[in-house]
Amino acid sequence: MKVRGNISLALASLLWLTPAFAALKVGDKAPDFHAKASLGGKVFDYSLAESLKQGPVVLYFYPAAFTPGCTIEAHEFADAVDQYKALGATVIGVSHDDIEKLNRFSVTECRGKFAVAADPDQAIMKAYDAIHPAKPQFANRTSYVITPDGRILYTFTDLKPEQHVMNTLAALRKWKEHPAKQ
Repeated sequence: MKVRGNISLALASLLWLTPAFAALKVGDKAPDFHAKASLGGKVFDYSLAESLKQGPVVLYFYPAAFTPGCTIEAHEFADAVDQYKALGATVIGVSHDDIEKLNRFSVTECRGKFAVAADPDQAIMKAYDAIHPAKPQFANRTSYVITPDGRILYTFTDLKPEQHVMNTLAALRKWKEHPAKQ
């Protein structure tokens, strides 16, 4: 009995540590949201619906500004902004951080190339099922690609930051090549 209990506990722990899959699925309607955001240290009111009028949106959630993984991810998104623009897409990052902290993060780590939005009450994170399972005060590292019609094209959750840019760019390229098949 004790061994079976320990095995069950070990399995439950492993499940807790593995990347969670986002509840929003491909084809789902993306929840609209408005938030205070910063681009290059300048605060503005961000609207997903307004951004989608310009083209697809890559919405990515990250745990906290200025942490090692989030800094790596912000640098990678900043380096890829021209590739996103060539595909007609914009990028916005979302975390629980306040707008003052994001003003600094948008300048230094995002290099003024894409916006980051404040979600201090986690309303956006909850709408997108992007709450970190082990640390619910933070966002999970989840990326969504949303098409101009407001539908989820692609979703990816992994605490490691390295594949989010590559994967979202690949999803956008595939959509651009065959938009009717998506």
